[in-house]
Amino acid sequence: MPTEPDDDELELIRRSGVALRVGRLSLSAGTGSYRVKASMARMARALGIDRHEAHVTLTEITTTSHRGRSFRTEVAEVRSVGINADRLSRLEALVSRLEQRKVRDGVETTVEEATAELDAIASRKPLYPALLNALWSGIACAAFAFLNNGGPVEVAGVFVGASLGQALRRALLHRGYNQFGVTMLAAALGAFTYLGFVTVLHEMGAIPLRHEAGYVSAVLFLIPGFALVTGALDLAKLDFSAGVARLVYAIMILTSAALAVWAVSSVVGLQPDPPPPLGLDPALLLLLRFVASFLGVIGFALMFNSPWPMAVGAATVGMVANVVRLELVDAGVVVQAAAAVVALLVGLMAAAVAPRLGVPRITISVPAVVIMVPGVTAYRAVFHLSDGQTLDAIAYAVQAGLVVAALAIGLAVARMLTDRAWAFER
Repeated sequence: MPTEPDDDELELIRRSGVALRVGRLSLSAGTGSYRVKASMARMARALGIDRHEAHVTLTEITTTSHRGRSFRTEVAEVRSVGINADRLSRLEALVSRLEQRKVRDGVETTVEEATAELDAIASRKPLYPALLNALWSGIACAAFAFLNNGGPVEVAGVFVGASLGQALRRALLHRGYNQFGVTMLAAALGAFTYLGFVTVLHEMGAIPLRHEAGYVSAVLFLIPGFALVTGALDLAKLDFSAGVARLVYAIMILTSAALAVWAVSSVVGLQPDPPPPLGLDPALLLLLRFVASFLGVIGFALMFNSPWPMAVGAATVGMVANVVRLELVDAGVVVQAAAAVVALLVGLMAAAVAPRLGVPRITISVPAVVIMVPGVTAYRAVFHLSDGQTLDAIAYAVQAGLVVAALAIGLAVARMLTDRAWAFER
């Protein structure tokens, strides 16, 4: 005959549920599995749970909580995969405060107190309305367009296309539509809008050429940079189930967007060839690279729902690192080697900046390196694969993969140099 749980077992059930909720909120906000596990374990410690173990993938969490002679195993599924830097920061601050109180003063957090705090975090609306979110996307992609040798026309067209594409993407995702279908629709809208914009200007006689080469930059807001970087960092922590799942998810998002771009290209007869260099004065080019890098990172950070201080911190770090990367590449350094060096620089700067801002390091480092993810190269790989040009596709895919791996290696080395939990296996 089954027996009713006693008071201690019921209390463990309540406490383990709170720890699991922290994990669900963290996972739905887009952080890596290592951070999800750490947040749950720290909250469990604050609640008086003796030991907490977890297995985390992209969309699922399995936990076991131990207290005395009792244990509780739970499984949860998180279907929404997105980025919410503000939620990540608030969860980090909450679990740090409650854990420190437990360690310093010996005061356990009650279930009611933790639940009230988590309710407040979960109920927070996005910091920026849909219109501003779309504009942040347009600013980031316009900065990308310049860094990809785009001129004023390309920059303006990309701003319009990316803004409308992100507006459609956000509206459909908030209504629960399938992510991969939404990605394809948003990519097609962004590319078609860009081409329509430059075509109208050309027909009106405002520009002598059609400026078709910048249309790939209009869909770079769809690059799953957060998933690519956090997935690679999960692998660095030997968390293969989560790391592989994140990378597969990122590749599927990237492929969905690239197939839409390929379809648009096939309809209108375009090739994703890079535009030629602008031929600017070196001093002016350097200045504009600083400006574009700052705007690109801050645009992505704000699109990820980062508060302004966090976004400015990430943009400052990313601006310095990206300009160093571009200068290294111009000096003849291999692209992936330059990426590894500047990712290490980003990780070290984030380790210094994030504590001063009181935010998780990942909310500074990942937006700062997202602008370095080779989105255009990855799109070209899928385009040429779809077009039957296998050798070109393999070359672009290998180049993109090496750069992403180099970025992850640089960030992982920086964590090992500044965080004992990364430097030593326990």
